[in-house]
Amino acid sequence: MAYAALSSLMYTLEKLFKPNQSFLCPCSTQHVQSLYRNLSVLQVFLDDTTKEAKDIETLKFIEKRIRDVIYKAEDKVDPSLRSIILADCTENREGACKFFEEELVQVEKDVDSLRQEVMQIEFNKHGSKSAATPSSPEKSTIEENSIVGMEDDFNTILDRLTAQTDELTVIPIFGMGGIGKTTLARKVYDDSYIRSRFDKHAWVTISEEYNERQMLLEVVSSITGSNQEMSNDQLMEIVYRCLKGRRFLIVVDDIWSTEAWDQMQRTFPNDDNKSRILLTTRLKYVADYVSCPDFLPHCKSFLTLDDSWNLFTGKLFKKEVCPPLLVKIGKHIVQQCQGLPLSVIVVAGLLGKMDPTYDNWRKVEENLSSFFGTVSERCQSILSLSYNYLPQYLKACFLYVGGFPEDTEINVSKLIKLWIAEEFVRGRSNKRLEVVAEEYLEELIDRSLMFAGTQGDNGMMRTCKIHDLLRQLCLREAHTENVVHVMNGNVPISLEAIGDQRRLIVQFDLEEKQFYPTRHSSGITNITRTFILSKPYVPKRNLSIVSELKLLKVLDVFSIEYDFSCVIPQLVHLRYVAVKIEETLSLAKLRNLQTIIFESFLGTKLSFLGTKLKHPVDIWTTTEIRHVDIRSPLYISNPLEAENNSSGEHPLFLNNLQTLTLDLSPFAVEIIRRTPNLKELRILHEAKHSDGLAILDSLSLLEKLEKLHLEAQQTVNPIMIFSGDIFLPNLKELTLSSTYIPWEAMNLLANLPNLEVLEYAAFDGTDWRLNEDVVFRKLKRLLLHSCRDLQKWEAGSDNFPMLEKLMMFRLEKLEEIPESIGDIMTLKLIQIKYCSSGVETSAEKIQQEQQSLGNYELQVQITSLFSQVWPRQRQRQQQQQDQ
Repeated sequence: MAYAALSSLMYTLEKLFKPNQSFLCPCSTQHVQSLYRNLSVLQVFLDDTTKEAKDIETLKFIEKRIRDVIYKAEDKVDPSLRSIILADCTENREGACKFFEEELVQVEKDVDSLRQEVMQIEFNKHGSKSAATPSSPEKSTIEENSIVGMEDDFNTILDRLTAQTDELTVIPIFGMGGIGKTTLARKVYDDSYIRSRFDKHAWVTISEEYNERQMLLEVVSSITGSNQEMSNDQLMEIVYRCLKGRRFLIVVDDIWSTEAWDQMQRTFPNDDNKSRILLTTRLKYVADYVSCPDFLPHCKSFLTLDDSWNLFTGKLFKKEVCPPLLVKIGKHIVQQCQGLPLSVIVVAGLLGKMDPTYDNWRKVEENLSSFFGTVSERCQSILSLSYNYLPQYLKACFLYVGGFPEDTEINVSKLIKLWIAEEFVRGRSNKRLEVVAEEYLEELIDRSLMFAGTQGDNGMMRTCKIHDLLRQLCLREAHTENVVHVMNGNVPISLEAIGDQRRLIVQFDLEEKQFYPTRHSSGITNITRTFILSKPYVPKRNLSIVSELKLLKVLDVFSIEYDFSCVIPQLVHLRYVAVKIEETLSLAKLRNLQTIIFESFLGTKLSFLGTKLKHPVDIWTTTEIRHVDIRSPLYISNPLEAENNSSGEHPLFLNNLQTLTLDLSPFAVEIIRRTPNLKELRILHEAKHSDGLAILDSLSLLEKLEKLHLEAQQTVNPIMIFSGDIFLPNLKELTLSSTYIPWEAMNLLANLPNLEVLEYAAFDGTDWRLNEDVVFRKLKRLLLHSCRDLQKWEAGSDNFPMLEKLMMFRLEKLEEIPESIGDIMTLKLIQIKYCSSGVETSAEKIQQEQQSLGNYELQVQITSLFSQVWPRQRQRQQQQQDQ
């Protein structure tokens, strides 16, 4: 992937411009600047070429040429820089610097030659346009099929087409390639009632490249039956004249850009006569752009399993019934299609080529992986269009997602950290890289290449998903582009086997037989930059392979119970590291670190045994650090000592740090004072320490803090570690656990102006009374957990004007929920788990009262102390079973 390769090398060079890189001589600096300028030119060239390129094969050739040269350049720069960083004396450093300069000169020449070469290719190909891609056989096949499972979609579009709005209205349908947008539009277009309602009808397919003349010819042919040779202006005049004063329906199928729409819409008159334009696209931003306020874009959803099965049997058996012996196996096979009509139809087509016998289908079921590999190949002609149309900066991000396990919800936070560490994310408008990465993800979702998963109470996405067919596309393209290599269980691992893989992800448990002994005689440095093991079992003696991957930038072996303490200090290019360690280690030479996730590989056992803190981790030279999670008995070293040992005169600050976990840290106050730009902070504090109030006072320095989790260790006598007022203007989420705050002091939290989520447990006192002046103005979610002494709660709807979710767990003494809580207009859910019968009864009463007032949106979920479901839910479940 050329763009990602350029970004990675440019990032490395950017760090050499900083003042603390004193090992560079003036001559080297000049070469670095010259090289950086050429790389920037190539990156801009790729951006511009992608937007204008019409010849995909030529573009892929250019990308491959750039990628190969830049990878070779990086393979010269990274090892020579590593030698400089690890040099232990002046003489060795001077030799390493000289070698680096020699390598740099050669790299500069190679890249300059590359720049001239690709510019010449661009000049030769300028203006060249390939013919529009014809509709694929698969697409035609889908269009011929019925709208099984799309009945609700059909009725929705029908209602919008026949609405009483006079103005010309655009009705967009968007969704993933192969999901049935065109099938739905065709069914509506051919409907006899719709045909009779409009005077003129036209269907025009746009596809990737908008061609105005082709569009006009299709419209003219549809509305006049003529196909004469005319100029574009003449064709446009005919279209306008034929449609003027008539009620028309135009279907614009498969449009890919807002620019195409801007050129098209001027052709169609608006006579306020209920004319309609039905438009299909894979791109949500295009759908949003063309839609009218009263007709929001219609998102075409996936089929249910039952609808998928009906579509499958209708295609395969026509009007006959599927043999009963094949139903169970058939549904299991169809389930793998994940509701994508394109996949269902292709599966039916493949199975239709074999006799419908139990043995044949059983063989398919036993070899689903290879079978769906064939399915994927048949679908690629449709799905690959979405990938080819991506801008350069999104391609590597998309392909990287294929490295996550199949059928899993992908943690958004982790994905973003990895994207940033891989240098896929470039700065944009002075925004934090995390914000830009979130925008990247939203763009992929808007392009129907990924899908949103679960959301937090603040509306932020927690997980995302990718359809298996799109994941197969990722794996295929990622292998071709050498972006990431996902290893299966059939390939033994050795340095020789992975020697040409830059990013390696292993998703299976490794056994002894899956390792080849490594030959060290070659003397060739392995080029692997990313090594991720997502499974917990690896033979311990074989983990030495990690120490041989000397140029690693991303290392995630957190699931492995193994001590990597001796390995980490040698991996000076690391940007993301998630490992278990046991010993104190120095990060002084790892100045590119962005994410640290450390835990003792005996952490849980040590914590259980009450082991004292040991093994400090010095993070104070890692100025690029953005995320730190270091768990007890490991802890972050004292910044005061680090300052005393530092050669600099200024205090050490980690200004880039965004998220931080302080697990029983004895230096929490000093650490907080030196991390002023934190967005998320988690503190596990030992309550017997006397600096609890000092910690809380120091929080006032964190003006950008959005999430705060405070937890007191419960192995000591309960004491209050919170009192007084905390002013954090941007705090949105607050979790307090075992802090034993009296309810009176709790009310002070209402002064947090942007608080949206409040979760707290183990508060002190039997009564919680909220006066009229205590208002949690923006609170959306309130969780009360394990407040076992709480008996009475007095509050009104005015105390929580924006509350959406009330969650109450293990409140065994609480008498009831205040009745006026039900009057909160925004309240959608009351969830009760293991609370008193009074709480359960009052929750049910609140719901009944709201229903009597016409409010059926409020949901109540109750799990009793005896793990019994609320009777109404039990009755509903029984009814479902009877059906």
